[in-house]
Amino acid sequence: MEKTVNKNYVYQGRIIKVRNDDALAENGNPCKREIVEHRGGAAILAVEEKKFVYLVRQYRYAYEKELLEIPAGKIEENENPYDTAIRELEEELGLKADKIEPFGEVYPTPGYCNEIIRLYLAEKFVRTHTHFDDDEYLESFKLTLDEAIKMIMDGTIKDSKTIVALLKYKEMQKG
Repeated sequence: MEKTVNKNYVYQGRIIKVRNDDALAENGNPCKREIVEHRGGAAILAVEEKKFVYLVRQYRYAYEKELLEIPAGKIEENENPYDTAIRELEEELGLKADKIEPFGEVYPTPGYCNEIIRLYLAEKFVRTHTHFDDDEYLESFKLTLDEAIKMIMDGTIKDSKTIVALLKYKEMQKG
């Protein structure tokens, strides 16, 4: 197992911290490891009548294009992932759930980032209204689970947390 010798922070921002660590490789040789620290996030798959799912279309600056995703957001300071998922469900879809179920977790970029996205499932909810962040604009829509799976297979849906949640739910329906 590799061992951290020294954590060297080179950047600390609002969402991430970046380190350039001194480490020892498994064979004992010194090495450098570039690490992005992230507080983590939560994402929620909203399913209606076991056959309709809700997605959002959102511009992602890093990719310079819109992506199709399940609602998600970063875990705020002093917030737990469960509450983040509940908050994002209402903010992005205008849906309020009394109860949601843990649905796994995703490590989106394990080669250099410690972010963990906790997944949740909501199958019972009521309509309220959306509450977008000041710097956020997105469009939500409902489609069948089968349509969403086709969009994964044809490459329209590229977001890993969304792919994992949709395929996992589809697989759960089989058993």
